[in-house]
Amino acid sequence: MRIILFGLLLGFVLFGCIGGEEVSEDETIECVSDDECAEDYVCIHNECMHVPYEEELPEEETISEEETPIAEEPEEPVVTVTPSTELIQPSDLTYLGAFRLPGPSGDSNWGYSGYAMTYYPDGDPGGTDNYPGSLYAVGHDHHQLVSEISIPVPVNSKNINDLNTATTLQPFADITNGMYGYLEIPRAGLEYLPAQGSQETGKLYFSWGQHFEFENTPSHGWSELDLSNPQTAGRWHIDGYTNYATDDYIFEIPSSWVSTYTSSSGQLLATGRFRDGLWSGRGPALFAYGPWNEGNPPAEGTTLDATPLLLYGIPDSGAIEIRSDESMNMNNFKEPDEWSGGAWLTAGDKSGVIFVGTKATGDAWYGFSNGVVYPISGEPDEVYPETPEWPYDDRGWWSEDIEAQIIFYDPAQLGAVAKGQMESYEPQPYAVMNIDNYLHDPGFDYERGKRYLVGAAAFDRANGYLYIVERLADEDDRSIVHVWKVNG
Repeated sequence: MRIILFGLLLGFVLFGCIGGEEVSEDETIECVSDDECAEDYVCIHNECMHVPYEEELPEEETISEEETPIAEEPEEPVVTVTPSTELIQPSDLTYLGAFRLPGPSGDSNWGYSGYAMTYYPDGDPGGTDNYPGSLYAVGHDHHQLVSEISIPVPVNSKNINDLNTATTLQPFADITNGMYGYLEIPRAGLEYLPAQGSQETGKLYFSWGQHFEFENTPSHGWSELDLSNPQTAGRWHIDGYTNYATDDYIFEIPSSWVSTYTSSSGQLLATGRFRDGLWSGRGPALFAYGPWNEGNPPAEGTTLDATPLLLYGIPDSGAIEIRSDESMNMNNFKEPDEWSGGAWLTAGDKSGVIFVGTKATGDAWYGFSNGVVYPISGEPDEVYPETPEWPYDDRGWWSEDIEAQIIFYDPAQLGAVAKGQMESYEPQPYAVMNIDNYLHDPGFDYERGKRYLVGAAAFDRANGYLYIVERLADEDDRSIVHVWKVNG
């Protein structure tokens, strides 16, 4: 039996022979499956690529890249998984209701909003209800500006007019100081932390990216809480990983978990992304980082140290997409999925890491929303269909139906990844919660361009309130915010 060394495949493609002709490393042979490639070649991303091998060896042996035997490594310690009694379950979330977002302010509004949001515990100090603090969130997708709002008492009603409306505390402003320019189909993350390291003030940590990214440009930064004077710092890379896996949601990691599982006690932020298709892997990605550990602020363009916690694939150095196969799938993965926010929940002795998003259900395809498939194999004889008429003319990944979900991960499994005891694609959700019944407008709405149901999430750890954005649920295409109480 020949042992395939997939690690060597990442670095080079050897000379080989396909169909009796010599093929150099500069030539490409297109394929759909391994059967179309010569012996010792496999089909990767529709290209026949040579896989180095050695003659048959005993199963317990392996070889290094220098073709010398290596000593057998000691067995990895047994991964300790948190007992189920200490995991937050869907039944621990009590729905409290929702509230509306205010009217326009500054140079933006809440239409097509909600892809980034964070809780600020010291906001709205004059508030008198049981919902202290405030929310910072990104408004209209085309503007990408941030506003601070109050948190009104949520109301459990499907009549939008019954809901209370938040108040603008700081009008929309650009906390990035224009450093990203215009972003087509943007993605963003936002999280507040109090002062860390040598900082004297708390910061808003952010990331920005877009649907198509053809190079790994710096993506992360921070700003002050005063939106009129943000004093922006950045942009920084995340440890050399592709932006498709890093430049979206951001949320806080409890310090007790960080000190237990990571080599850097200062990596108190989690960041990641899920990009439809296979470009970011086959499920949501997550990395721990802490920019204050590398300067106050780090120099522009700094590559920040990061600890992988979740990645459904294998990164190739410098590549724009994650390499993966079906053995690395998140359970029930589908290409049109959209995981758009996350939070690290705690309640008493219980904990759980959640992602919120729009889950594709039924059949999935690349093409148009009316079911017309657009071929993507790259074969020269492919026939491309005509673009359907509006509102079915948006080409991309589609599915028969969608539902809003919260998926739950065990923090101990993410810790096992951080310690190198589990592969980054091995953790799986231990619970799934369908929240369609709480939404005001679930399902597709092709004429309004609605294909994603929810956006960002934010967590008030002190009071146990979880906030999740429902997009395009109100008049003028505004979002609304749903609230759950997380019980210990």
